[in-house]
Amino acid sequence: MFAGNPLDRGERERRDEGWLTAQEKDPDSRFLPLWRLNVPISDSAEPTLGWVHTEVLSGMRVKAAPYFLGLLDGVAHFAIDVSELEDPDRELGVDGALKFEEARTAATLLAPAEAGILAQARSQVDWHMRHRFCGVCGALSRQERGGQMRRCPDCDAQHFPRTDPVVIVVVSSGDRCILGQSRGRLSEMKMYSALAGFVDQGESIEEAVRREVMEEAGVEVGDVRYHSSQPWPFPSSLMIGCHAGALSTEIRHDDVEMADVRWFDRRDVLRALAGENEELNVPGEIAIAHHLIKAWATGEVQEV
Repeated sequence: MFAGNPLDRGERERRDEGWLTAQEKDPDSRFLPLWRLNVPISDSAEPTLGWVHTEVLSGMRVKAAPYFLGLLDGVAHFAIDVSELEDPDRELGVDGALKFEEARTAATLLAPAEAGILAQARSQVDWHMRHRFCGVCGALSRQERGGQMRRCPDCDAQHFPRTDPVVIVVVSSGDRCILGQSRGRLSEMKMYSALAGFVDQGESIEEAVRREVMEEAGVEVGDVRYHSSQPWPFPSSLMIGCHAGALSTEIRHDDVEMADVRWFDRRDVLRALAGENEELNVPGEIAIAHHLIKAWATGEVQEV
């Protein structure tokens, strides 16, 4: 989920400000309006992203400039923040045709390629909302290259949207794996997931996995094997999925960050994946954690 974005991000095209301006006015260009980071989708049996055309935006008083996402079949696609609108359905003139959904919900309803575009659009809009001012001198910055960067007019510093790397790992030993439960409502749902944490500065993926597992579970990890990755636009992370082998078995979890960390037998995890375990829930298919857990439980990956 959130991977498979089909857009050509137009690295060469976005360098031409005149071209970008022309595309913003082109009646064939498509715009994805995000309202308070909620995403418009069609109100139909098979929902699609709710793109609108130039004429829909021209009559609205939206101050935000559009962000160029890329090209598909020669057509420019943009995202635009319309959060200042009080009633986006009415002002966009889409009553009944589109509905604004929270991005996680929308992604589960959309085709994979469109969920990938959603991830790019949401992360881009969110980053510009959070980074209006220069981190060097504090002046109000301005976007360039269709939103690919912001430049400070006072000190000329360039700022680029960031993606934060996060390691997420299923640690195993024989027919058992470690799953953890963060604090909050997940404990009420009996939800356990793979252990995860941000990669620190000057740290490799393997080092980050070993550190995070030691910090959260108190378990020493040996070999680390990469499985897959997932863009996670909340707000903008890259989840780096791994499997790892445990060198120790005693759990001493961090009770400040984690509500619980424990070993689970393979048969109990398989029942949870099938929705048949009343004592254990695991993340749904929208999350990479689900696929890491499933890959271990079904034997898709060899013992690490």
